[in-house]
Amino acid sequence: MIPTTPVVVKDGIANPAPLGLCAFGLTTVLLNIHNAGFTELSSMILAMGIFYGGLAQVIAGIIEVRKNNTFGLTAFVSYGFFWLSLVGLIVMPKLGWIAAPSDASMAAYLAMWGLFTLCLFFGTLRLSRALQFIFATLTILFFLLAMGHTTSNKGIEHFAGYEGIVCGASAIYTGIANVLNEVYNKTVLPIGTVVKHEV
Repeated sequence: MIPTTPVVVKDGIANPAPLGLCAFGLTTVLLNIHNAGFTELSSMILAMGIFYGGLAQVIAGIIEVRKNNTFGLTAFVSYGFFWLSLVGLIVMPKLGWIAAPSDASMAAYLAMWGLFTLCLFFGTLRLSRALQFIFATLTILFFLLAMGHTTSNKGIEHFAGYEGIVCGASAIYTGIANVLNEVYNKTVLPIGTVVKHEV
């Protein structure tokens, strides 16, 4: 006899979002501890930018393809390559490959990333309150850093550093919340999931 009960088939792919969020968050906190004036810009930050903020986010984004998550793909791959490009902007001039970018160039670079992040923020309105907070604070961070380069005002850069620490910490929280909520199969740390209404 052929069974008629439908069988639910799981995709077997782990959720890559916690990896991407933690990679982004930890690297963002460390860079902004520097921006706030607490540490120097050292190889520790650059290595995190390449291997965790950069490569780990790109890997997470590629896995999002298997999850059919266009938002996750776009966000994680983009910010992964943001970190790699930022390290390139810092390291290539020191290697003598090309001149260092001017403040005007860095302001344009950061402002474009701010505009891109603002666009993605509108996508988070259908996702969770935690992601809304991350993308809102990240948008503000990029524009603050762009303003700092435009005005050469160290005070703005230091303020952006504190704001960036909050942004990065919120990403770490959201990543860990996803892990713990899945492990315990209940809400251990709330992320404010948005209820989607069918149109």
